[in-house]
Amino acid sequence: MAPRLGPDELAAIVNLHEFEALARARMIGPNFDYVAGGSWDEITLAENEAAWRAYRFAYRVLTGIRTVDVGGTFLGRPSALPVAIAPMAAQAMAHSDAEGAMARAAAAAGIPMILSTSASMTPEAVVEAAPGMDGMFQLYLVGDLGYTQSLVERAAAAGYRAIVLTVDLPVLGYRERDRRSGFALPSMPNIEAAPGADRGRYGGLDDQRSMGLTWGDLAEIRSWSSLPLVLKGIVAPEDAIRAVEHGADAIVVSNHGARQLDRSLATADALEGVVAAVDERAEVWVDGGIRRGLDVAIAMSLGASGVLVGRAFYWALAAGGQAGVERAIAILREELEIALPLLGCGSIKDVRRELVKG
Repeated sequence: MAPRLGPDELAAIVNLHEFEALARARMIGPNFDYVAGGSWDEITLAENEAAWRAYRFAYRVLTGIRTVDVGGTFLGRPSALPVAIAPMAAQAMAHSDAEGAMARAAAAAGIPMILSTSASMTPEAVVEAAPGMDGMFQLYLVGDLGYTQSLVERAAAAGYRAIVLTVDLPVLGYRERDRRSGFALPSMPNIEAAPGADRGRYGGLDDQRSMGLTWGDLAEIRSWSSLPLVLKGIVAPEDAIRAVEHGADAIVVSNHGARQLDRSLATADALEGVVAAVDERAEVWVDGGIRRGLDVAIAMSLGASGVLVGRAFYWALAAGGQAGVERAIAILREELEIALPLLGCGSIKDVRRELVKG
């Protein structure tokens, strides 16, 4: 496999798309395909990116913009960008420093990171590796409710400031790349420690329906800690309304990176309907196919209060470790800093719906 990129090579990268080929050359083939792949025919995988590109800017001129503010907030806490790192499994497949390197890069850039239950490291180990991180913990139901509760309690004790419950994985989508390659997830300590854990190919996460999660279970999950609860994996306005009614502090418009139900709505196409249904009663974040600062600006114009980026940062981790992720974040930041004055906006919060057509 190719060596990690040095500082000069990272500096020569000018957009997030470039990291994917660099990661492919540095990852074991089945591991790369697991991260890159979608489900079934990967129609939604392509449409997640294409949907952002379908919008067009009706920019304004002569607005007197002298400075720009690209900062955002997540659950009331300032972030250097309206961007957080999405939860992603087993980052040791990309780099030996795994989630520790990702968390250090996020902390250095001043943005939040959401740690996956299926991470290569425990919540405590990630905090130890990146003491300044602004962390949230993504939750799967693992083993039984008692053990799952212990994960929430550990995350709270370690300083994570929100629980991000994934709700769109009752079973695993039909992933042909993994079936062809025989892929199996590597070590995942948070899952392997569960009572009676039987890892199988996906650590048992491929059949969450055995836990029978329903809307009625959210009250119990909320009772496990005082942390805000975020529901990730919503595309239907009706579900967004129910999420708010059940006390969600934020919603992530997400189709699981197109890895679950193919032919699902692209998240860019689902976003406005969810925003309207929520009606400012909770924050609305969005992920799926974000590759440009322009995508971030469009998401904000459609009503998102924050954006999660996943694969692009995973590829950057594979290409250059912590420095690679820092470079990817810096590219997004520079793109936004250039886009705002061209749009006629002094702040990311000023990117209104009327500036975007589509």
